Amino acid sequence: MQDMLVQVEPLIPALRRYARSLVRERAAADDLVQDCLERAVSRWHQRRDGSVRAWLFTILHNLAINQFRQSAARGSHVPIDESNEDDFSEAAAQDQKLMYRDVMNKLAKLPKDQQAVLLLIAVEDLSYADAAKVLDIPVGTVMSRLSRARERLQQELEGPSNGEASKIVSIRSARE
Repeated sequence: MQDMLVQVEPLIPALRRYARSLVRERAAADDLVQDCLERAVSRWHQRRDGSVRAWLFTILHNLAINQFRQSAARGSHVPIDESNEDDFSEAAAQDQKLMYRDVMNKLAKLPKDQQAVLLLIAVEDLSYADAAKVLDIPVGTVMSRLSRARERLQQELEGPSNGEASKIVSIRSARE
């Protein structure tokens, strides 16, 4: 048990970041991470040799995909007694916050498979091999999805060309 805690605890912030970028809501992301950790604890004896990080991200990713499928089948529901004025209005924000939202919105437009690869490699700093294990796809597929995701995101960020210098958010090159 102690061995598990030593290996898992440092990964929780990264799991939360990835979950938050997938579901885009803090409470839902925390629930997703909790479900992931519960599953990891209950199935710790089933894990294979290899990266605990990749194993946890695989569990989290699969749980998120299952949630997306379930919510697509059910549709969205927000109880009126849980909503407030902030849900219907948006306060003025600084430029950085607006640019962050713009990037996140454009990232959300990417296909889920490209989005997952981009987030795992560019944000969570997984290697191509670990991302391939998490997503259960070949490394070559990871590389091509990452390339397409970067290209599409750059096109979205540049927008229509109007002669002005474009504001491109640099996404670091991932390594193998």
